[in-house]
Amino acid sequence: MNRRLLAAFGTAFTIVAGCSLVAGLQPRTVSGLALPVDAPPAAPAPVPPASAPAPTSRLARPGDCASLVNGLDVRSQVAQLVVVGVSGDNPAATVALVRDHQVGGIFIGGNATALLKDRALAAVQAAAKVPVAVSVDEEGGRVQRIDDLDGDIPSARTMAATKSPNEVRALAAERGRQLHARGVTVDFAPDTDVTDAPDDDVIGDRSFSPDPARVKTYATAFAAGLRDAGIQPVLKHFPGHGHGSGDSHKGTVVTPPLARLRAVDLVPYRGVADYGPVAVMMGHLDVPDLTGGVPASLSSAAYGLLRGEFAFTGPIVTDDLGAMKAITAQYSLPEAVLKALQAGADEALWSSGGRVDVVLDRLVKAVQTGELPPARVQESVTRVLRGKGLCG
Repeated sequence: MNRRLLAAFGTAFTIVAGCSLVAGLQPRTVSGLALPVDAPPAAPAPVPPASAPAPTSRLARPGDCASLVNGLDVRSQVAQLVVVGVSGDNPAATVALVRDHQVGGIFIGGNATALLKDRALAAVQAAAKVPVAVSVDEEGGRVQRIDDLDGDIPSARTMAATKSPNEVRALAAERGRQLHARGVTVDFAPDTDVTDAPDDDVIGDRSFSPDPARVKTYATAFAAGLRDAGIQPVLKHFPGHGHGSGDSHKGTVVTPPLARLRAVDLVPYRGVADYGPVAVMMGHLDVPDLTGGVPASLSSAAYGLLRGEFAFTGPIVTDDLGAMKAITAQYSLPEAVLKALQAGADEALWSSGGRVDVVLDRLVKAVQTGELPPARVQESVTRVLRGKGLCG
């Protein structure tokens, strides 16, 4: 992809294509710092073979993120740490949301597609001082967002049963190009859960296989295909939803003990660097001998497990904090967002949208009172900006 960067950023660097930004935007600045933008997209390149590394693009940027992070005031920093659900049928409302609150990310759920057509997302990006991460759930099967626009793709279980890893990489690359052309930058996929549950179970056919090694092989291929197309993959749902007691949309979900998770559900996360640059979604899962009755998304022990034992250094986003009863039955939205960031999340997601001012007000107050240490915020802002390809 052709890119340009304004002179304020200086030195040359290499960035993996999975962190690309939405194309066709005008230059913008934040607190006097110029930010990178994409040139209009060129014709898609052929998908490289599965043995090839993800393509890279070279451009100039600072050696680290410190100057960019420090150029944001407290409200602008915490705004980078939220991913807010938006309606796919109201582009104007999404433009207003980004213009007024300068959130770090948006999530497009449901089946409405107006926001994914006619370059509507370019107008959203034009309202942003810092480019917005635009995310969807595009797993295939019963979890798709652009099937009405670009056709259907099979479920993970069907992919693993009928296709080779090379073919899955090619399929994901094609889907990624379709997403990228519509302005999407992040896909909450692949699902790395391990289960043999029936297809229509909460995870079911969203899982590639009941064999954790096979899950990792196919999830790695799917993630690579997304990166080939310039889309950031997100592995989910750490520490493993496949053998949970139920559906976190409906209430508390308890997993098997940690030793069992290590033997099965956590296997796809071992050697997480094998996936290349990815994010991870933290599930609302209570692990009895790890989180102690608290959902993993709000548990510092769960984030510590991912950062420590699994040596993951990329961004971590929560599962939905605004529409899943595993969270909403216990916590208000502002408190859930705060607790997630305190625990170690880099991005707090709520698909229900709204209440942005209330959430940001609570986060600013938490920083001012020391409930949310500034260093904790800056650490996460740095990961978020790196994930967007804005700094080293």
